[in-house]
Amino acid sequence: MHTRGKRSGDVLSIAMVGTRGVPARYGGFETAIEEVGSRLAERGHRVVVYCRPTADDGDRPAEYRGMELVHKGALHRRSLETLSHTGLSVAHLLRHRTDAALVFNAANSPYLPLIRAARIPVATHVDGLEWKRDKWKGTGRRYYRLAESAAVRWSDGLIADAQGIADYYRDEFHAETRLIAYGAPRVADESDLLEGLGLRPQGYHLLVARFEPENHVHTIVDGYRRSGATRPLIVVGSAPYADAYTAQVHALADDRVRFLGGVWDQRLLDQLYANAFSYLHGHSVGGTNPSLLRAIGAGAPTLAYDVVFNREVLGAAGGYFTTEDDAARVIERSEADPAGHPARREATRQRAAAYDWDDVADKYEALCRDLADGVQVRSRRPFTAQRIGAERPRLTGEAVES
Repeated sequence: MHTRGKRSGDVLSIAMVGTRGVPARYGGFETAIEEVGSRLAERGHRVVVYCRPTADDGDRPAEYRGMELVHKGALHRRSLETLSHTGLSVAHLLRHRTDAALVFNAANSPYLPLIRAARIPVATHVDGLEWKRDKWKGTGRRYYRLAESAAVRWSDGLIADAQGIADYYRDEFHAETRLIAYGAPRVADESDLLEGLGLRPQGYHLLVARFEPENHVHTIVDGYRRSGATRPLIVVGSAPYADAYTAQVHALADDRVRFLGGVWDQRLLDQLYANAFSYLHGHSVGGTNPSLLRAIGAGAPTLAYDVVFNREVLGAAGGYFTTEDDAARVIERSEADPAGHPARREATRQRAAAYDWDDVADKYEALCRDLADGVQVRSRRPFTAQRIGAERPRLTGEAVES
């Protein structure tokens, strides 16, 4: 089904391309697709999600929460997995056109000309500053920088999930974006599963992250080790391609640090968030982070690495650190004021109120309707997409008012 001139209230067909798909088991893109796609499907729209199966997926359902699922494989090499899967997905999309397409991850921008040549209007969710991730060096980093330029040049619309990302594209390219953040889930105050881990409510600090240098797991663990904290640090997460970094993090820990690895039981993970004395968040390059939003949705008082993305979410409700010594100080400060914990929880929950999945779905629906209607989503598209801004974007927190 592919029609143009959609009116408000008409049914749209929308393709979501470029992620691992749903059910969401991995990261922010997949969570956004599940939460937004299911809501759009509930409103009567046809939502087609392209999924990347793994060897242990088992059944590959054709439908999930009202969304149609199309399963396409990939080359199982880190540098080619995303691009190969998206290429197969786009080949299918060209034969089964939709009213609008949402492509997630600027790395997939080489396929945008094919989508537009098929007269499918397309918006790209550009994600964070992927080229700053330590795992991308040399050719990989140059590719991501070029992919950003290609996304600016070839997209009918650009989506940013944080004001800091929107500012980056404005400063670097004079490119406007639609600012659509993620939602913060409302996490129940339950604790019955903690006993199985030997934990009690408000009796521990929590860190949840993939083990990557730009997530500053090493900074938090080392900072905690330098602190006089009496509550243990519970670390959830791992990384399949980062054995050396994982070993480095483990070497920095003392006997107060407990590594749980990946926790795939969502109810247990939610209880860990909801009952943490503090949540330590070290992510620095990915825009608005779903782990941070889940933490504030659970009311976990949060101590975050000091970048603009984290200040945008937390404002004055957060504590901030940059170095290991900073982390030690904010951890000690939080433990020194246990009586202030309820007030910190309430302030954190209030920040979560600004991140509502229904509002997010409204904004995606409006964007897709504009795309399908041929509304000029962007005021201008450059003939080329040369960088005009600074080589190093502004990322520090002082640019955001709390």
